[in-house]
Amino acid sequence: MNILEAIEARHSVRRYTDKKIEGEVLQALIEEIAQCNAESGLNIQLITDEPEAFSGPMAHYGHFSGVTNYIALVGKKQPNFDELVGYYGERIVLKAQMLGLNTCWVALTYSKGKSKCKIEKGEKLSMVISVGYGKNRGRAHTGKPIEELYKADGEIPDWFRRGMVAAEKAPTATNQQKFLFTLSGNTVKAKAMTGFYSKVDLGIVKYHFEVAAGKENFNWA
Repeated sequence: MNILEAIEARHSVRRYTDKKIEGEVLQALIEEIAQCNAESGLNIQLITDEPEAFSGPMAHYGHFSGVTNYIALVGKKQPNFDELVGYYGERIVLKAQMLGLNTCWVALTYSKGKSKCKIEKGEKLSMVISVGYGKNRGRAHTGKPIEELYKADGEIPDWFRRGMVAAEKAPTATNQQKFLFTLSGNTVKAKAMTGFYSKVDLGIVKYHFEVAAGKENFNWA
């Protein structure tokens, strides 16, 4: 599975089997997280064999079951923290999908206080991503037509359309899709609109766009 196939195949999964993440799959996930931390300056952590964070009433409310592994999105407080969390979190999510794992972004429906991640001075925990072998593959949600998600003068190039199709498939909080892309020549601007966790969502959709459009075809504004 390549990364574009992972974008197509990835859906939120909330129920997991008891199969452990181990061997080459575990090592590849650890290496991807290490690379993301090195590039971003974040302190993203993989927590395995830990059922406490998803054992309380909030997890039950969120319809989670069998969650014993999660990725804690931790980092130093900075102006672009939320966007970095989204961008690199989704990069890890798609890597997990390519490794045969399932995931779900989780902002509220887990026990934050029971999380076993380590938060250093000046850092904060944004949210977590459940990860493991799902009992199902999740299901697609109907999103907005891509024409509602961008502005451009005249015809759009193929690379921009590919990027927007991938951005439309990106997971966003409550499927809100509160973002807008603007094309001017080969310069692309992506803006977060008002909404819950919309700045995290912006990082997620920018990663999807970038992967599908090709970095060589455009510049971010």
